[in-house]
Amino acid sequence: MHPLELLPAVQAFLAQPGRLFIGGTWQDAVGGRRFAVENPATEQTLAEVAQGDERDVNAAVAAARAAFTGTWALQSPVQRGLLLFRLADLLDQHREELAQLITLENGKPIANARGEAASAANIIRYFAGWPTKIEGSTLPVSPASGAPMLNYTLREPVGVCALIVPWNFPLTMCVWKLGPALATGCVAVLKPAEQTPLVAIRLVQLIEAAGFPAGVVNLITGLGADTGAPLAQHPDVDKIAFTGSTQVGRLIAQAATRNMKKVSLELGGKSPNIILPDADIVRAAKGAADGIFYNQGQVCTAGSRLYVHASVLDQVLEELQRHAAAYVLGNGLDPANSMGPLVSARQLNTVKGYLQRGREEGAELICGGERPAHLERGHFIQPSVFLDRAERACVAREEIFGPVLTVMSWTDIDDLVLRANDSPYGLAAGLWTRDLRSAHRVAAQLKAGSVWINCWNVVDPSSPFGGYKQSGWGREMGKNVIDAYTETKSVFVDLA
Repeated sequence: MHPLELLPAVQAFLAQPGRLFIGGTWQDAVGGRRFAVENPATEQTLAEVAQGDERDVNAAVAAARAAFTGTWALQSPVQRGLLLFRLADLLDQHREELAQLITLENGKPIANARGEAASAANIIRYFAGWPTKIEGSTLPVSPASGAPMLNYTLREPVGVCALIVPWNFPLTMCVWKLGPALATGCVAVLKPAEQTPLVAIRLVQLIEAAGFPAGVVNLITGLGADTGAPLAQHPDVDKIAFTGSTQVGRLIAQAATRNMKKVSLELGGKSPNIILPDADIVRAAKGAADGIFYNQGQVCTAGSRLYVHASVLDQVLEELQRHAAAYVLGNGLDPANSMGPLVSARQLNTVKGYLQRGREEGAELICGGERPAHLERGHFIQPSVFLDRAERACVAREEIFGPVLTVMSWTDIDDLVLRANDSPYGLAAGLWTRDLRSAHRVAAQLKAGSVWINCWNVVDPSSPFGGYKQSGWGREMGKNVIDAYTETKSVFVDLA
């Protein structure tokens, strides 16, 4: 097959310069600078977008603050919900266009990009139902004075939110944060990753078309040091929601302490995936392969540590090699390809470095580890599987963010749980078994925000998502995230 022909709408979009969106107007960066966005499959420039800096950040935050205290504060919960429903419909109508932009700038296969675009509409539609359901409570109080007293609580929007999103799911991560922010009555300054700003720009165009008032959603594109850092440090930002590496998350948290901003962090992971001896081995091995190779392994919840019972180790390794060999690498716009490139040359070099270090530190490379010979351009690497019997190599301990799986064997279930939890991360974990008793027992002991039994990477807008330990603070999605974007006010009324 051949790469899809780009939709006329996508071609027209790429022909226009990408601009900032501040206070309801599209504008160039104050400094006039621009940066190139690359197609990671071809290494060719797709478009150029505005490269903002601190001055643009200041303007965007001021516009958001004005909207928060002005037009947006006058919108009723029903009106906020209707705007979100309208946005969800627009996302559905432009699904293929959004999917093509995702594949162009991120590299993932078009089938996966279409799934991401479809889920974005569903997520916004879920949060569209929330504005009319955010409620306080009345509480029976017993004041020392004995006077009759009414006490009730209100849930109020936090205010101006800085939303800093990564490149691995460039549309999904935007709506994960915009959905609850807008549903609760907050306003936003959205900062996409510099590798993948295009689909965020198109999303904000649709937000504008949906009829959101000027200043409610603002968009700043640029490099992290120039825009992300000033956003995190800005004294008039009330909340930061960040998804990215643990290293950057620490810097975000430190910056937030300057004015005690509310912070939500969804960070890195080195997730354990466990195969018990009674599992359906064929199904478990396929699940393990999908759990690490999906999205080229560029997933915070990637099941990059696979613990296999010694009695079925050889069978699982054989199945994993078969699955790895079945991936067809190439341009994500060609529907025949099932694995795209890594997002950048930098990410490719990082993964190649881990492959080299893993071998040097004693891990046995079972398959993969090379650039596909037939692909001369693009940031491609084969899906790779290590066997690390000592569990000491870097590939068994550190987050790689690439299609690299490290397999370890086990025999004692209690020792296994200790090994699975022996990580600074705690974002996700999984296990494969036919024994529900074992499943529930092990799941209860795993220190992870999500545990998947006989499945992997299942997420839903109604279910909270987040991590233990250095995998982050707080939860995205579900009822929990509504609390993250609101403040609770307690009101006392003396009825004497």
